[in-house]
Amino acid sequence: MASVSISVFFPCYNEEANVANTVNKALAVLDALGADYEVIIVNDGSADRTGQIADRLAAANPRIKAVHHPKNRGYGGAVQSGIRASTKEFVFYTDGDGQFDIGEMPPLLPLMKEYDIVACWRINRQDPWIRKLNAWCWTRLVNFVFHMRIHDVDCAFKLCRRRIFDTMQLRSTGALISAELLARAVRQGCRITQKGVQHYPRTAGVQTGAKLSVIIRAFRELFKLRRQILEDDKNAAGNA
Repeated sequence: MASVSISVFFPCYNEEANVANTVNKALAVLDALGADYEVIIVNDGSADRTGQIADRLAAANPRIKAVHHPKNRGYGGAVQSGIRASTKEFVFYTDGDGQFDIGEMPPLLPLMKEYDIVACWRINRQDPWIRKLNAWCWTRLVNFVFHMRIHDVDCAFKLCRRRIFDTMQLRSTGALISAELLARAVRQGCRITQKGVQHYPRTAGVQTGAKLSVIIRAFRELFKLRRQILEDDKNAAGNA
């Protein structure tokens, strides 16, 4: 793929120790590609210096944007803001915690000749066993509920065509966002492929996705989402 037009965004919550390094790695990869790109930092109401660092990075480079939530909206809210701020042909996102290597993103680009989404899965996931067990159960439940075959629903390493979001109304503000994105993409007839990427231990900051409150909220919202999607399908059929 000779000339790539791509938006890259990072949802960040209290990632002052990681965000600058993550963004600088992205700049190096994108510059090496010779891409037409933008990098978007979504500061989701961080209580630390994440927002200040994001503003400093954006002031130093016109290709960097900083998007701020005055209050924490949740992971899904940050992903939605990143998608809305993206203007390029492709949209790639990963977390701002440094647990993925954005250097593994370029090999995904040739797949976009045939697909609308590359949904990656974590090779040798570097998380505690209970978190991995929860993720295994969650992925199988989501696949069952939405009739999908996704290897790792919540893997935060996804590449999408931006245009698929023109007709996709995402509602989830919490951890359910990845499941909703993929479920709605399947309903829209999007072509999805999957690829393994390396996962690395967190070296700074604190994980929030494994909190019991986050897990309970996601399970509660899962079946609500199913009802919403079925209702949306019904309304779309009635308006056709």
